[in-house]
Amino acid sequence: MKTIKTLALALLALVGVTTAANAATAYLATDDFTGITFWLISMGMLAATAFFFIEQSNVSAAWRKSVTVAGLVTGIAFIHYMYLRSVWVEIGDAPTVYRYIDWFITIPLQLVEFYLILSAVKKVNGNIFWRILIGALVMLIGGYLGQAGFINPTLGFIIWIAGWIYILYEIFSGEAGKVAAKSGNKALVTAFGSLRMIVTIGWAIYPLGYIFGYLTSGIDANSLNAIYNLADFINKIAFGLIIWSCAVANSSRR
Repeated sequence: MKTIKTLALALLALVGVTTAANAATAYLATDDFTGITFWLISMGMLAATAFFFIEQSNVSAAWRKSVTVAGLVTGIAFIHYMYLRSVWVEIGDAPTVYRYIDWFITIPLQLVEFYLILSAVKKVNGNIFWRILIGALVMLIGGYLGQAGFINPTLGFIIWIAGWIYILYEIFSGEAGKVAAKSGNKALVTAFGSLRMIVTIGWAIYPLGYIFGYLTSGIDANSLNAIYNLADFINKIAFGLIIWSCAVANSSRR
């Protein structure tokens, strides 16, 4: 287990050094607030990834998958932000495709966490996994096709919202929500509720960004990207920390 932790940290350090070297020719202006948020989120994701990979060996076996996936989410986001921040410094923009590359991997992983934390406490129907995953893909595919211009932008937005509403239904009133409520596990119920709030409130920034950043052009690229970046502290890092705290609470009982 020590070897795994050492390897994970070494890989993170290597990625950091490599991407930093690649970004050496791009200089961040001292008054570029949005650029600064790219750097802050990059370092935050790196720290969170190292923390989750170290901590996954300190929780019970049933919870290791959940904590490991939390580390994968922030690790993927870290690598993504290292490249994205260089693009921002170079051209002063963050093309939509870069955001979706991250979202197509991290958002399904985060939603699968609802299934993983439930299955860590009790046996659950595998259909929960597939329903949540399909909802995530519908949401993301609709949003990407609309923003990339492959389909009507308004239609893409409607598909995005439909997928998101379906996910909310599943984790609030659907089978996943019912299993959590009946689990009898106080730490799980608290964590599940907090994660639902992030998916409801924290993730609302994405359709709002679609409306104001793309459909109506009511917000400039600087403000939109700064908001996206700061929101990711909650939507990815805090999301993982909630899962970790639940894992620790349940592991301490054993």
